[in-house]
Amino acid sequence: MTEAMVRGKAGMASVKDMPVVQDGPPPGGFAPVRFARRIPNTGPSAMAIFLTTLGVFSYGMYQVGKGNKIRRAIKEEKYSARRAILPVLQAEEDERFVKEWRKYLEEEARIMKDVPGWKVGENVYNSGKWMPPASGELRPDIW
Repeated sequence: MTEAMVRGKAGMASVKDMPVVQDGPPPGGFAPVRFARRIPNTGPSAMAIFLTTLGVFSYGMYQVGKGNKIRRAIKEEKYSARRAILPVLQAEEDERFVKEWRKYLEEEARIMKDVPGWKVGENVYNSGKWMPPASGELRPDIW
């Protein structure tokens, strides 16, 4: 856009002849600028915040206690089930041990048949107590 079109006249002219285009304040002026420090007094009080926090904490501890009771009941049920099947497992282990012990005694009799005075199955320590082998497994093939 040329200067001649803005002025509506041909040729050069003084700047004073140009129309004044300037922003100004709105009618009635601008609103006053707030520069003072104002801390809002809205919102919950310290007592309300404390009581709310106390309530939430108490409810959480109540839920933890309920969870502990449930977890304790589940644990007791698991231990009760283990105690219930323990005699069955012990009977199976005893049966397995007797079969292996018989095999062990037969193997001992076969190996020691030429030794005079050897009694098969007799404890060599003479402690007077019968103790099962500590390994839990009788394997004469590797002894």
